[in-house]
Amino acid sequence: MSRFDPRGKVNRALLVGVSEYDHTAPDPQGVNGQLPAVRHNRILLEDALHRGGVFAAGEVRALPSPTPDDFAGALRRACREARGLLLLYFAGHAVTSTDGNELHLQMRTARVLTGNGLPGSVSFSLVLGELAESHAEQVVVILDCCYAGNAAGIWHRLDDPKRKKHKVLLLMSVQPNRCILGGDADIATPFTREVANVLDGGGEVWLSELYATVKQRMAEAKYKAEDNDSQRPQALAPPWGSDDVLLAAGPAPPPPPPKPPWIRRVLARVRKAVDRLGRTGLAAVLTLLATGAGGYGVLVLTGDSGHCAPALELRLLTDPDLEPPMKAAADAYVASDANTTDDGCRRSGVTVYSAGAAHVVTALGEHSDPWQQPREDVNPQRDIGPQPDVWIPATRADADRVTEAQVERVFARLEPDAGPFAYSPVVLAVPKGLGAEVPSTGRSLRELVKALQRSEDKAEVRRADPEFSESALLATVGLYGDGADARGAEQLIARAGRPESSAVRLLCTLPEDDAADDRSAVLVPEFLLRSGVGCHSVTRAERTAAYPDDVPGMEPTFVRVRWEGGDRDAQARDDAVDRFRAWLTSEDGREVLGEQGFRSATGERGLLAGKAADHGLTDSVPPADSADAARLDRTLERYGNAHGPGRVLFLLDSSGSMAGLWDGPSGGPGILKQTLTGLGRGDEYGVWAVHGVRGPTHTELLDFGTHSGPKAEKALTAGKGGAEVRDAEADPHAALLDALAFMRERGAGDERPQLIVYLTDGEDDDRLTGDRLREVEERVRASGVPVAMVTLKSGGCDRDRPGTRVAEAAQGRCLDAGDDLVPALRDEVARTGTGEE
Repeated sequence: MSRFDPRGKVNRALLVGVSEYDHTAPDPQGVNGQLPAVRHNRILLEDALHRGGVFAAGEVRALPSPTPDDFAGALRRACREARGLLLLYFAGHAVTSTDGNELHLQMRTARVLTGNGLPGSVSFSLVLGELAESHAEQVVVILDCCYAGNAAGIWHRLDDPKRKKHKVLLLMSVQPNRCILGGDADIATPFTREVANVLDGGGEVWLSELYATVKQRMAEAKYKAEDNDSQRPQALAPPWGSDDVLLAAGPAPPPPPPKPPWIRRVLARVRKAVDRLGRTGLAAVLTLLATGAGGYGVLVLTGDSGHCAPALELRLLTDPDLEPPMKAAADAYVASDANTTDDGCRRSGVTVYSAGAAHVVTALGEHSDPWQQPREDVNPQRDIGPQPDVWIPATRADADRVTEAQVERVFARLEPDAGPFAYSPVVLAVPKGLGAEVPSTGRSLRELVKALQRSEDKAEVRRADPEFSESALLATVGLYGDGADARGAEQLIARAGRPESSAVRLLCTLPEDDAADDRSAVLVPEFLLRSGVGCHSVTRAERTAAYPDDVPGMEPTFVRVRWEGGDRDAQARDDAVDRFRAWLTSEDGREVLGEQGFRSATGERGLLAGKAADHGLTDSVPPADSADAARLDRTLERYGNAHGPGRVLFLLDSSGSMAGLWDGPSGGPGILKQTLTGLGRGDEYGVWAVHGVRGPTHTELLDFGTHSGPKAEKALTAGKGGAEVRDAEADPHAALLDALAFMRERGAGDERPQLIVYLTDGEDDDRLTGDRLREVEERVRASGVPVAMVTLKSGGCDRDRPGTRVAEAAQGRCLDAGDDLVPALRDEVARTGTGEE
């Protein structure tokens, strides 16, 4: 390898910081403890890389406290996307195998079992193998964890006949077989702190220089590992020679003002005096400086900040979708003239972090006391982050929700601005070529969604989780409308597993499945279509925006948060907050927000900073009503109900014609049995054996309620004592009407999700034609209960077949032998149930 300059290439940085663990001591299987310092590591290093000039916007991704699966997915993605430099950083707990030949990086779910069992951990060999196979030209791994130095030995032992590992370079926080200290909860760990400081120092920073400087600084500071041993950073194979990688090339910091000649002479004499007098005379020397030199040289002698005092750090908490633009605004402000003194010193820094909107509202409204004094069961510091100085929610209504929830002693007092400082409508972003008949404005969200689905049968609508993302909650307000059935509204949204936590994550993950990306319209804030997201360079379907007129827009609002007992530096924090607020609402701040895709909060709602509309957007949008606090709370409650424990009624055709489609995993009972994994312990379900055309149309095979696995398993076991074929014909018309009446009674008092599944061979469809079919269609359409019609023979879902018409009327799904029945039906059941726990 020669000197590698990655600027202008497609680079990726994945910053993994595991600060929170599910299992900690004194749990005998737990790790040593939480690592709050690692949270600061991630933020500090992310900011340094953003300012470093090597990684472009969207190329740095932070991964806080992931599970092994989350980490593996993010690593594979970074390896697939990077073409230039791939940087992987890990901070957290790590352990070695009993023979010392493997290093295990412990993720959030890590446990330590007897022997060498380490569930929740990822072996470094596996990580190294993934990195070696990546598309990146060069890979740099930075480890800040116990036993980090052991990674070099793993690199040497890796079986790699094609020498792919040679593009991987390692920078490690400590020598092999050493454990490091967990750090201070208020600041980053020493190694990462020094790495970030060097990267943020301005000018070109090569890996060799980074290693040498950090090693020297840590030696001078005499940092200690455990057992009072020196902590000495390691690199893979120094000396470097011509092998090197450029990691930063940021602007140089402003030089300190020149010292007057008399100051230089005084300092020279002082240094000589200190050398002669030692510590005994140091106090007298400092006193002389403080009185005779105005204190000018004290920082030069006693600190390592040059002529500038340490900058006060503001903590800014925001919504997950607002985190990228707020970071861009904070970075621009920190480097601006407004934040710089006449001496060239930075006045303050701004740390931006985010958490789920509903969780923040609850924490500020009901848990402000444990935010200051964490409890084992309620710990906002762990679950959300440090106590914010500034909160920027997506709407002013969130601040109202907090105020209304603060009924007892309040430890956090909110001071929201009178109005928002920017605006972004929530749009239905439709892939180009899909839904040509969808109007761009002048329709409600439900009308837009239905127009899309009429235009394209396979079109899907996706939305992030309303409990985390405020834009998703605002979209849900429009989706539910005034008095609409939440269950029916939720059927308009595609659901496969847990929804993404934010619109940013939704837009990032969709391109992983090209087919899903091409057919999926997404409910997202408009600004993301213009600014891009963290995975900006990922190829995704190009989309145009449709603007529903009944969805409140995002109106980010500046909220000052004051904490009880937080008055020690209140004046300094007030000054810092006021300066940041003034800049954010100035022309400079508006220009940055305009570049991020935001619109004016007043007037014509045009794009800020005179930007012209592009990317399928419109120049101006009619303002929708602002969000209402009570309506947001009610919508969130209805969403929870609609996704709470579900109810599923299975109708199993048990007529004589099913005899040849009965036994085994592909038979009727076997298929239903395999779908039960989509149901959880709180879900209610039952099974009817459908048979008979006179008298009772069905027999209860499994009573309706919550069930353990063995009971359901026994009921759906084909044969005597379980599910049996009857010497009779079936009446699907009567059975479906009975099922609809049964489910209507069960769901009369709530909005819990419901589903009817009718599984048949289709031999009795002649009893579901004409007026009888139309009656079933009318009933299912009025009930709001989805119906999945499943036919075990081909052609059951052809156009105008009874199964197709019933499913369409019920906004359900029709499946036949041409589909992959088991997973498809399991997905339908999982949309209603809570899943296995």
